[in-house]
Amino acid sequence: MRCSLCPRRCHALRTETAGAGACRMPALPVVARAALHRWEEPPISGARGSGTVFFSGCPLGCVFCQNEQISRRDFGRIVTVARLREIFGELIAQGAHNINLVNPTHFAHAVARALEEPLPVPVVWNSSGYERLETLRMLEGKVQVYLPDCKYAAPASAGRYSAAPDYPQTARAAILEMYRQTGPCVVEDGLLKRGVLIRHLILPGRLEEAKAVMDWIAEQFPPGAVLFSLMGQYVPWGRAAEFPEIDRRLRPSEARRAEAYMAQLGLEGFAQDPGAAEAEFIPSFDLTGVEGTQKPG
Repeated sequence: MRCSLCPRRCHALRTETAGAGACRMPALPVVARAALHRWEEPPISGARGSGTVFFSGCPLGCVFCQNEQISRRDFGRIVTVARLREIFGELIAQGAHNINLVNPTHFAHAVARALEEPLPVPVVWNSSGYERLETLRMLEGKVQVYLPDCKYAAPASAGRYSAAPDYPQTARAAILEMYRQTGPCVVEDGLLKRGVLIRHLILPGRLEEAKAVMDWIAEQFPPGAVLFSLMGQYVPWGRAAEFPEIDRRLRPSEARRAEAYMAQLGLEGFAQDPGAAEAEFIPSFDLTGVEGTQKPG
């Protein structure tokens, strides 16, 4: 395939076992981990955990990525579409409240095939927010919950840290499309069954940008129509040392001021504890749940 799934539209050749372009991934999915995960937002994890499938590679490539092992170093194994569907079933059998697809954008074509038959639990599309509308429309009816980031409000920040100055307008259009597909949030027994939950990671020194992200959400959606997750656990990671202004931990005062602004706007959702900003909270990957499959060629 010549790929145009993500907004970079690099048209790179991706065969079943090799690929180039922005994500460097083959056409078949590459999975780094498939396991129950209990540390997402409460309506995603619930009591038993979210059935997370972590995909390798990334078309965005943020310099501070906390999943660098899989997003940039390409840790993982190739699986067929049939095997991917089996993994979904195995996680559901373990009690997963949902199937949580983490960083799936560049495998959207394969995921859509794996979801041709509906699952008995909601499907969560957990992405950077950097999405093409055409790709999202391919998923309509197959995804019940969208869990996008809204990383930046300023093209300059998006260009400096993700080489994607078009990120703000692209992510905003994508989030509006996600909302069009799902409608307002539906929560049953404490679990998000349908809707959009938007995340924003506060970067050091970028409080005004966090406020701008929250302003946009408050302007676009009626109260309670979407949920918002304010993430205060930034840790310098990846290539952050090359960017002195973000090569530090978030100050508690920055997180508190952002949280106060969230409350002032009346955004419903979650403010994650800055105390979680420790290196030991960075995910590690050991191919749990994907044994027996082929490593990338």
